[in-house]
Amino acid sequence: MYISMNIAHGGFQADQVAFVAALDQAHARSFHSYFTQYVLTDDEAGYIAVDEGDYGALPAGMLDRVIDTVPSKLSDEA
Repeated sequence: MYISMNIAHGGFQADQVAFVAALDQAHARSFHSYFTQYVLTDDEAGYIAVDEGDYGALPAGMLDRVIDTVPSKLSDEA
């Protein structure tokens, strides 16, 4: 089953490209954030990267769509 109708026509390759792009974005953002980055399924884009700091605790509807997590790289601890 394809999550996005936009990528359904592109098949598995398009789905994989969308996932890798979202995962790369999550990794890049993790170096500049104190919060965990999440990769979620999305109806339009296929996958998206979300910063936990933008939402506080993620709502249940978003937590159900989590595919992968990337821990933050910043810390206030010396």
